[in-house]
Amino acid sequence: MTMAELGHAIEKHLNFTKNAERTLTLLQRVRAEAERVKLGGGPEALSKQKAKGKLSARERIAKLVDPGSRFVEFGLFAAHGMYAEYGGAPSAGTVFGIGQVHGRDVVVVANDASVKAGAWFPMTAKKNLRAQEIAMENRLPIVYLVDSAGVFLPMQSEIFPDKEHFGRIFRNNAVLSSMGVPQIAAIMGPCVAGGAYLPIMSDEAMIVEGTGSVFLAGSHLVRAAIGEEVDNESLGGAAVHCEISGVTDHRMKNDDEALAKIRSIISRFGSTPPPLFDRVAPVAPAFEPKEIYGLLPADPSKPYDMAEVVARIIDAGSWDEYKADFGKTLLTGYARIDGWAVGIVANQRAVVRNGAGEMQVGGVIYSDSADKGARFIMNCNQKRIPLVFLQDVTGFMVGSRAERGGIIKDGAKMVNAVANSVVPKFTFIVGNSYGAGNYAMCGKAYDPRLIFAWPTASIAVMGGRQASETLLAIKVQAMQKGGASISPEGQTALLKEIQATYDTELDPLYAAARLWVDGIIDPIETREIISTGIRMSSHLSDLPRFNPGVIQT
Repeated sequence: MTMAELGHAIEKHLNFTKNAERTLTLLQRVRAEAERVKLGGGPEALSKQKAKGKLSARERIAKLVDPGSRFVEFGLFAAHGMYAEYGGAPSAGTVFGIGQVHGRDVVVVANDASVKAGAWFPMTAKKNLRAQEIAMENRLPIVYLVDSAGVFLPMQSEIFPDKEHFGRIFRNNAVLSSMGVPQIAAIMGPCVAGGAYLPIMSDEAMIVEGTGSVFLAGSHLVRAAIGEEVDNESLGGAAVHCEISGVTDHRMKNDDEALAKIRSIISRFGSTPPPLFDRVAPVAPAFEPKEIYGLLPADPSKPYDMAEVVARIIDAGSWDEYKADFGKTLLTGYARIDGWAVGIVANQRAVVRNGAGEMQVGGVIYSDSADKGARFIMNCNQKRIPLVFLQDVTGFMVGSRAERGGIIKDGAKMVNAVANSVVPKFTFIVGNSYGAGNYAMCGKAYDPRLIFAWPTASIAVMGGRQASETLLAIKVQAMQKGGASISPEGQTALLKEIQATYDTELDPLYAAARLWVDGIIDPIETREIISTGIRMSSHLSDLPRFNPGVIQT
């Protein structure tokens, strides 16, 4: 080894170590926040629930799913940092994800009564709708573990009347039933007013003695409305609904018995169709997945080779690149992940040269890469191969040359192909996710079956520096039009203030709080999430016909 080669190797090792330290620091921050969120309303609130003879939401889920299996949680950070004026709502007061019950994938939704008695905030409704969306898309049975005081009244106007509000959940109950998707509900605590429809519109409902109750109006409201004096147990407890009204189907002594009953019911479900997508025996990646930590640059603006990241996710020896010498800022190819056949669309962050020998900036979608992406997506749809998108994109190329070359038309081709794709799509935001690049790379608006962020993710209409400078220019111009002036020092201070606000919104926790992503994961979990996603998608009996729409050539 020459001295130059030795120096290069040392520099590469130092960069790898620096990169890994930054990624692991971000990951540790997310993990610490996750542990705090999982405490729900806190130890005192959980103790009160125990005193009533009730399990916590997470304990209920742990006893429901198969021992030793993994429960893939979605929306852990929902409502993170929101509703501070009301004391917050960790995880939006509900826990949901996909678990296996007798080997079958099941969507599970559990109210967390330690958070404001399980009351529904606006983000609670959004999170429950996401759970039902996953059940609908993948024909998965759904279990509701109900323990909620109903709508959080101080915010009723933001949860009650609109299309994506509380009432949509009961509409989805009806649609799921019409689709033949099983719904099972266990009433393990209060179930009040409009919320009473959710378990009763399920296919099978049970109620726990002493703690479960269901009624359209509680005793206080009944007294106010018609003057009747009645307690909640006599109004809508287990005895009333199992012996008199017939509203519920099963009377359970406690939470454990109710969870065992749900498992028993699911054990008798008919068989699922054979897998819709191709799978062979899984093979481990050729490289250690944890090396991903050191591949992602500590400075997000620096280039890196996305192919090296992909090699640590896919099965060894399975990579078959598509159009390797064309549209080089987009990496496309066929591979296998945990044995499943997939098509991968990933932004290439390395600085590359196009066919004419011109330098192209990594992470930018040029006309050639957009055209390549559109064609590859159509190919995967024809072959019925699920798509995996790895986003680290700053957007489409801009400037007079790009405009004259038809970047808008070529970008529209790719967006069209993504929008009309019928195979399952799974999106992971690795780094930047800016502007229309988010759309072309299957952001939340384009119906990925699952969408997760890595701790290194950054989601916005444009990068922080560009956005802050643009906003500063607009503010300064407005001040000058009003006859005011601002010194260079004042502009610097204003720029810092704008940058701080914008940086908060770039944080993946900000996106996860609003369910723009299903969660923030350790990069090495990506293989397992993809495998789970394709497995759950295989419950479908068939796919709609792919129609790409108008894609100009």
